[in-house]
Amino acid sequence: MREVASQIDDSGARSDARDASIEIRALGEQPEFNSVDASLWYIIAVRDFLDAASGRPGLVNELAEQRLRNAIEAILLGYQSGTRFNIRADNDGLLAAGVPGVQLTWMDAKFEGKVITPRIGKPVEVQALWINALAIAKRFSPKWEHLFEKAVLAFENRFWNEAKHQLFDVVDVDHQPGAVDPLTRPNQIFAVGGLPLSLLSDPHARQVVDSVEAHLWTPTGLRSVAPGEPGFTPRYMGTPFARDSAYHQGTVWPWLAGAFIEAWVRVRENTSEAKQEARTRFLDPLRSLSCRAGLNHLPEITDAVEPYAPRGCPFQAWSVGEFLRIDRGILG
Repeated sequence: MREVASQIDDSGARSDARDASIEIRALGEQPEFNSVDASLWYIIAVRDFLDAASGRPGLVNELAEQRLRNAIEAILLGYQSGTRFNIRADNDGLLAAGVPGVQLTWMDAKFEGKVITPRIGKPVEVQALWINALAIAKRFSPKWEHLFEKAVLAFENRFWNEAKHQLFDVVDVDHQPGAVDPLTRPNQIFAVGGLPLSLLSDPHARQVVDSVEAHLWTPTGLRSVAPGEPGFTPRYMGTPFARDSAYHQGTVWPWLAGAFIEAWVRVRENTSEAKQEARTRFLDPLRSLSCRAGLNHLPEITDAVEPYAPRGCPFQAWSVGEFLRIDRGILG
């Protein structure tokens, strides 16, 4: 799908993939939906919706709520037993995923058949989503309790990188037991922020947040890989292949600021002082970007080095959405 998207719009925005799927259907071909995380994000969204609806009669009835719970069950049962693209719950309770030539995570750049960041195995943010989804399901179905506890126990033990005081980006790389990817990437922040549960002990959670801040934070969001790591690309520009190669190899993503800021205040016990400092240090620079990149909007991406030039889609919903979530919710 990315190949079609690249022909439609050189920005490389994920929104192009949606346009591409429309184009494919128009040609009479079957679109391909290749994602491991989208269904898990759906479960998080259902949880948020049902929590918001609680105590508000008429917003959601019992039948609708049961249908949503059934959808959660169907997703988790499919993932537990195994589905396309080798997505399956492994013996350690964690979620394995991936086959050669297919990009399954949000780091989905692909050019002429070449996947730029394949991340086959057990990606860290996918585990955070998986464990949070299990926690949501066990609230109404106790059969998920054992798998949840098993995955929680395995997560910190399997992902902690003592050499860097942070988390590995992928474990069991290419489905090889014990193989790890130690690149410093922002995906680890979802183990501490951006989701209902923090999955790390307090000392490790603080170390992850400190590492992400030191190596990945910019005034426009988080870099997709740290400077100095193999493949780091400071600017998103050039040919379509050059841009796709830079897409998750340093390029900054403003939407990731949401999980980071939430994690930053969490490890400081959500005090009012921490929230005010986070607003000044992290949110205000993003607000300034909204005036520079587009009228009261945030872009999809920026360069990884100063002056952090806006790139890609100039009006990106998930960038703005995370800004509003932090502004009005977490720091409100």
